[in-house]
Amino acid sequence: MARSFDRDPKNTIVMPSGQRAHRDTVRQSEVIRRQFESPCDGVWSLVGNGLSNQTFIKARDGVIAIDTGESIEEMREALRELRAVEQAPIVGVIYTHFHYVDGTAAILEESDGAGKSGGAATRANAAGAKLPIVGHKRIATNRTRASAEIGPAYSRGLVEQFAIALPADGPDGLVNVGLGRWYRNPAHAPFTSGHLPVTQELDDSTGTFTLAGETIEWAHCPSDSDDSVNFYFASRGLCVHNTVWPVLFNVYAIRGEEYRDPRVLLRGFDQVLAWEPEHLIGAHGPAISGKKQIRERVTRSRDAIQFLWDQTVRGINKGWTADEIADRVKLPAGCDDDYLTSELYGVAEHHVRQIFAGLRGWFDGDESKLFPMEPAERYQRLIDGFGGRSKVREQSARALDNNDVRWATEMATWLARTTGATADDKALLARCMRTIGERTPAANIRNWALTRARHLDGSGPMDRYYQHRFSARLVQHHDNATIINTLRVTLEPSLVEGIDHLAAFVVDGERLSLHVRNGVAVPTRVSTSAASSSEATLTRNTLIDVLSGRTTWSECVQRGSIVVSGDSTTLNLVRAAFDVPGLRS
Repeated sequence: MARSFDRDPKNTIVMPSGQRAHRDTVRQSEVIRRQFESPCDGVWSLVGNGLSNQTFIKARDGVIAIDTGESIEEMREALRELRAVEQAPIVGVIYTHFHYVDGTAAILEESDGAGKSGGAATRANAAGAKLPIVGHKRIATNRTRASAEIGPAYSRGLVEQFAIALPADGPDGLVNVGLGRWYRNPAHAPFTSGHLPVTQELDDSTGTFTLAGETIEWAHCPSDSDDSVNFYFASRGLCVHNTVWPVLFNVYAIRGEEYRDPRVLLRGFDQVLAWEPEHLIGAHGPAISGKKQIRERVTRSRDAIQFLWDQTVRGINKGWTADEIADRVKLPAGCDDDYLTSELYGVAEHHVRQIFAGLRGWFDGDESKLFPMEPAERYQRLIDGFGGRSKVREQSARALDNNDVRWATEMATWLARTTGATADDKALLARCMRTIGERTPAANIRNWALTRARHLDGSGPMDRYYQHRFSARLVQHHDNATIINTLRVTLEPSLVEGIDHLAAFVVDGERLSLHVRNGVAVPTRVSTSAASSSEATLTRNTLIDVLSGRTTWSECVQRGSIVVSGDSTTLNLVRAAFDVPGLRS
């Protein structure tokens, strides 16, 4: 198998719908193909319905559903599959972690005979404990953090990694996203959220609980989120988990994520092994059965993660830079023999860089990185040193033609990221990105590279993902304080230099303030001493309309839906400093 990307273009194939992709990327589609499987009696798992699996276990008092997918529509499809083989009602839900918890209201639709998902969700919340839902206590917090302060970067990362902006077919067309066929199955549009909150919280320990008459062991096992919990049904030798993926576990997500410490990840693998299950069902991919097979494959998957950690630390201790470690640390050849340890999602050379950064920070001892030049200036000096833009363009194109992809990409990057970059310069870098995308076995890398190529050549611009957008759909899940507090990360400090102003927002009677001083906007609920102050009274709906761009602040003031008192002149200077078009206007 190729590692990060294949030097041999012969291993790039063209699919019937025109997609150009590495043969191993295409093969992964078979691993994660849609199937409703039953690894043992009374247990079913729908693979390939979306990015994650939906699992069902028939217990004494009814069916337990584990993970409910990305939307009500996705869960409805899983329920249709279940009802073809089992009619017992669903009497409890388990969440393995916060990623796949948005289809739960579909269960209430079924039990209530409801025709509309929104009504089901409302009734479920009103009923409180009507449907027992077990999950980690941080699920609620984790659901909101990604769409608040880091919303633009998080959304952009999802679009890039999961091919959301790629076409369905043609050379750049979606093949798969490694863990599933799609991020969201297009057949499930409009992807209605039907999340219901946890009613029985688990913490950072281990224990047992009873649900639907079934005694279930659980263990907190951080994985790609810190709220991941693995479960063991001893009566049937079944482990349901979010630890062993149908690819090499992603220590580093190219979309950008918090550090996933391998030493912590190993606890999950070791717990799975300690339970000695006969059957293994993951949040992703097909089930594995057979105690011996599970032990061997989970052990190999576990040891691949330890290998990356140990060898990165070994390199750090030797004084190797992050670049040197990324070049020198390669997984053992045997990892290519099993999709559980193959680089079909992320790649090892990125994982070791993340381990380095997580353990030691950004500075790796490379002297030139201590005080590097500003990137655009550095690139321009390199261009000048190589004889000018035309010479660099020529050398980059020649390197790409000669299969020297890394060097071609570096030179093309100088051209595309400096003042004076032309459409031809960007097209050259796009060509480099497409070459990488077509030769990598890793879905994340293919999707990211092709998305970037389309942004560069203008066929799929991503500009809107570089702006903090207060999407009305996402913001509605945040409380007023979270919405107002998020504004602080959109502030342009040069526009409030010398300003000391307390801006109060009274939203449906709730008073929330931002004290703008020293180039920051400090959230506060109490009065603080400031040189000037103002107060704006408005409804939550008006606030969301302004921030999402449905209307503007000035329009709302003019028609009276925002009432301002106090120092409105300074308030106008302050709101113009926030990089939110509806607020500035």
